[in-house]
Amino acid sequence: MKPILKLYRGYANEQELIVMGHVFKPTTVKEYNFQKKNFKNATSVIKMFQIKTQANADVYLEQNNSKIHTRTLNDGYFKFCVPLDQDSKYGWIDYKVSITHNNETITAKDSYIRPHKGNLGIISDIDDTFLVSHTLNPLKKLYVLLFKNIYKRKTFDDVVTHYQALSSAGRTNKHELNAFFYVSSSEWNLYRFVIQFTEIHKLPKAVLLLKDIKTSLADFFITGSGDHNHKFDKIKHILEFYPNLEYVLLGDDSQHDPYLYEAICKIFPVTVKAVYIRQTGTSKKEKIITIMENLETLKVSICYFKNSSEAIAHSKSIGIIK
Repeated sequence: MKPILKLYRGYANEQELIVMGHVFKPTTVKEYNFQKKNFKNATSVIKMFQIKTQANADVYLEQNNSKIHTRTLNDGYFKFCVPLDQDSKYGWIDYKVSITHNNETITAKDSYIRPHKGNLGIISDIDDTFLVSHTLNPLKKLYVLLFKNIYKRKTFDDVVTHYQALSSAGRTNKHELNAFFYVSSSEWNLYRFVIQFTEIHKLPKAVLLLKDIKTSLADFFITGSGDHNHKFDKIKHILEFYPNLEYVLLGDDSQHDPYLYEAICKIFPVTVKAVYIRQTGTSKKEKIITIMENLETLKVSICYFKNSSEAIAHSKSIGIIK
């Protein structure tokens, strides 16, 4: 059996390229089958959290006709942060990484984004921001994750229309799209699920920045919970990595998004253009209203909405989309 090499979408600016992935130990367990139903789907989902990572594995990135070598961390994760020579290419660009096993080379390909020169970056949460997840009801959230396969999972009405409009906002060339990031407290275990879901529903192609991978069944039952500081750190990193973009932040009021976004706006007082928070309960929360009003004093345009049609109207009213 061979080890498994998994790559994730990367990103680059004018000086640096960042790509990442995992190396897993050989296994006979088949990958999650997105078409299984009911208990078979539940079994597949649980198996995504019973994987074994490979520490200290040799990994090679092919870049500019040379091979750059690193090794995986203790959890099988690897990340290349390498200088990027002046390059005229923009948009989504392919990259290739390889590992060796018994003198055999195992290669995988993915892509990274180098945004076209423009003025907008979009950062969105996943659960209950565009993917209906029932975060406020943990038992229902678990039931849906286990027993509803990917084709039974839903987006909120009009959210795809809003995201597609944001993706092309300010662009006259249809091939030039704004940089999109999905930042979530879900773990890397669910990466393929999210990618497949966004492709099925034609959501914008995006870089995913997720939480450290989990490798036990016990971890599965607390997926997406716990400390959300990693989301703050990743969002802060994006704004520092692309300091010349203006940002739209999208989240929901079921967990910590409003608090994280408020802190981000205070640290980056000139680069956040708008904050969108989806209302997940039957009524708006007073604490979230207070946060949104506070953001307005920082000259951030805010929208606390129940339906995405409201968010679309707001984006049009402030001139982000047409």
